[in-house]
Amino acid sequence: MSEIELLPRDEHNAQLIAHTHPPDWRNPTPLPLYDLVVIGGGTAGLVSAAGTAGLGGKVALIERHLLGGDCLNYGCVPSKALIRAARSAYEVRRASDFGVMVNGDGWASGGREPPENIGVDFPHVMARMRRLRAGISHHDSAERFTRLGVSVFLGQARFTGPQTIEVGGQTLRFKRAIIASGARAARPDIPGLADAGFLTNETVFSLTELPRRLVVIGGGPIGCELAQAFRRFGSDVTLVQRGSRLLPKDEPDAAEIVERQLIREGITVLRNARPIRVEMSAAGKLLVIATARQEQTLAADAILAAAGRTPNVGGLDLEAAGVAHGKRGVEVNDFLQTANPRIYAAGDIAGSYQFTHAADAMARVCIQNALFSFGPLGKKRLSKLVVPWTTFTDPEVAHVGLTVETAKQQGVEIDTYREELRRVDRAILDGEDEGFALIHTRRGTPDVVGCTIVGSHAGDMIGEISLLMTAGLKLSNLASTIHCYPTQVEVLKRLGDQYNKTRLAPRAAWLLKSIIGWRR
Repeated sequence: MSEIELLPRDEHNAQLIAHTHPPDWRNPTPLPLYDLVVIGGGTAGLVSAAGTAGLGGKVALIERHLLGGDCLNYGCVPSKALIRAARSAYEVRRASDFGVMVNGDGWASGGREPPENIGVDFPHVMARMRRLRAGISHHDSAERFTRLGVSVFLGQARFTGPQTIEVGGQTLRFKRAIIASGARAARPDIPGLADAGFLTNETVFSLTELPRRLVVIGGGPIGCELAQAFRRFGSDVTLVQRGSRLLPKDEPDAAEIVERQLIREGITVLRNARPIRVEMSAAGKLLVIATARQEQTLAADAILAAAGRTPNVGGLDLEAAGVAHGKRGVEVNDFLQTANPRIYAAGDIAGSYQFTHAADAMARVCIQNALFSFGPLGKKRLSKLVVPWTTFTDPEVAHVGLTVETAKQQGVEIDTYREELRRVDRAILDGEDEGFALIHTRRGTPDVVGCTIVGSHAGDMIGEISLLMTAGLKLSNLASTIHCYPTQVEVLKRLGDQYNKTRLAPRAAWLLKSIIGWRR
């Protein structure tokens, strides 16, 4: 078994590897036939394996790298640890806005200027992240899943037929299989980039020193989140986006608020900028970009590539199993079934929603359809899932359902209700009043088809709308639901009030007029 290396080599990463890819692991002897074989030990794979084993099925789980997948090792867990530390630094710097005096280098006690020179111990930030990540990793450990009754195999999986998989020189036979091999950061085809060296989400969390100058390629969620975090740590950050705006999958107004905040914090944002090449010089790495006006050279100590994902299909020999795949990953139908009806796919490899919580939901669809449906009976559809997502910038951008753009593309006529956080008492008191909530309903009805929230706690707030849509409740239900005062989530209740006013006001005016006339 090949040795897994995770930098830096410290006790925390050693603990992580001991849980998720133990160096002394010995693969078990395969059972004659498995009810389910799962390829990939990320969120989708772990949920599929644990769920099936918990229902009494015979399950094998195969992982070639680290159990826990991107979420634990290179995504949600480490990034949110950094974002929390970065937010703490930002809150200290603006503490004087609340009358809180902080003694920091270059700032006299009792002064009125923000403590710009508050230091960040970046090695400590990263060590804390590694410690917390290692502590969480036992949930995804090989030992735990073995105790759950799962046969855990570490190594490269390879299909050898429609119902057989080879791993580590052993053959596993299955009734059903789920491919959950995930995706990885795309490597931009920029001349000179590979030679100069660059970071991705798989390597940025191995840093032990803060880059003085960081160029981030990609203005999607990962690029925006990490650009803001590293700026708050003290890096000079330039964000390069090929498109005309940041966060292109979100509402334009939401992206504008995030961009304004990034610029306010000192990040240089370059939109409609195309990377041309990377050169090396005594000044460091030089990224040459083309804009509408001219070429521009950006000097950097580190370049972070955060533009797109590539599905992990290499080495699987999908053709041997009759599984079709393309640039977006394994091709599936609405039941997450591949061209081989015995094989399903879930998570990033299935090329739809690339979020941890979506991978969890897709795994549950796969389990239902693969093991507990009979023909068309009992089958669940991917298209019926209500999947929210959040970009964890500050402010956060949370979304579920349709945007104005996607509604137009799908020919869905909508009504839109919007409320600004600057009119919500708690947001004003918190100093977090830049943002809004908007809800789209199907034209002329209270049926919610989409929502976007921009605010410091948007990710926590979006769940209320996800529940509303999943349960088939109406926008008017928000108005009749009592929300605590003062809270920022009151912004959603106000959207329900808006709807009621537009629908009930004419009737109420007519009724009042009639009553007054009758009493006279």
